[in-house]
Amino acid sequence: MRLVGEDTFAAFGLPGTPGTDEFWAAARAPASTPDGDGWTTLFLWRGSDAASIEFESWSEPVPLRRFGDTDCWYAEVRMPARLRVTYQFRMGEEAYADPFNPVGAGGDRSIAATPDAPAQPHWPAVGADGVLPLPGTRIRWASERLGGRRTVRVHPAGGGGPVVLLLDGDDWLYLHPAMTAFDSAVAHGEMPPVTLVFLPAKDRGAEFTCRAELWEAVRDELLPLVAESGVTADLDRLVVAGQSLGGLSAVYAALAFPELVSRVACQSGSFWWTPDAMGAADPWAGPVGGAVADRLRKRPDLTGLRIAFDVGEHETRMLPHCESVETLAEQAGATVRVSRSASGHDRAGWRHALLRDVAWALGSR
Repeated sequence: MRLVGEDTFAAFGLPGTPGTDEFWAAARAPASTPDGDGWTTLFLWRGSDAASIEFESWSEPVPLRRFGDTDCWYAEVRMPARLRVTYQFRMGEEAYADPFNPVGAGGDRSIAATPDAPAQPHWPAVGADGVLPLPGTRIRWASERLGGRRTVRVHPAGGGGPVVLLLDGDDWLYLHPAMTAFDSAVAHGEMPPVTLVFLPAKDRGAEFTCRAELWEAVRDELLPLVAESGVTADLDRLVVAGQSLGGLSAVYAALAFPELVSRVACQSGSFWWTPDAMGAADPWAGPVGGAVADRLRKRPDLTGLRIAFDVGEHETRMLPHCESVETLAEQAGATVRVSRSASGHDRAGWRHALLRDVAWALGSR
């Protein structure tokens, strides 16, 4: 963080003396200016107490500096080129979205993007106080294999079609407006009509770590409920979309249940995972590609599998693991698409890849 004086605010297009009514009336943040091969980005906070900025999987927390004895707190954060990142302000145990940023992710998070970060068409800007639309169809799923009850929502985008199973479905319902984004992509002809199935996780670490029980339950319990829901759904064309541990589970499903899963959109799959990795001091330091790469080295026949891999270009520890799995999957006969998002390990950066790669997996792009 660079600490400078009042003239800094003018450089970011903010008039007036920080802390005055004129200043706050015009305040918009975050704001970025070029800085070498990246950007310096200004964040603002108004209040009487100290706060810090916490970024999702990209940077250590950044403390805010107070301007004189005013209610203006600020930080200048050096950001690399091409970055979209989720963040929030922290005051003790409390977390807040950025009141000067109209782009939120749920009630206590915001999204910042450097000026060179690619656009994310179809994803509307929703403020922290915005209420996202929810699908009208709900399935009450009491799983015998997994235990417990969960609510699975179903949405026929464009009237419905091939099933798109969204792992971590609650994040795509309550933090990021996936229903609206898929509706827009279908309306613009960028993918065929699809039926979205938002699958919430009760215990990600247990359910998404290469467990057969999850996919047996999806096959034998959940998908029959979707078929009975009254929503148009083509169960013979299923795309599984997952991120992080969800991406790991999606690829595992394609390897262990090829008759069920032959189309995958995987963002930042946790391919460092092995049965021992979760308890390790450094989970990323294990075998490159983890348990999934080990399966792939046994040369399964993946002919017929379409799998799109995406990972944040700023995820330096993840990249070797993802690259290993990408290469091995292609060598095993899968049709593979590889891309890199302008982000770290962050759902805000994966949003465009989700739409694009689901469309590609269905063969429309």
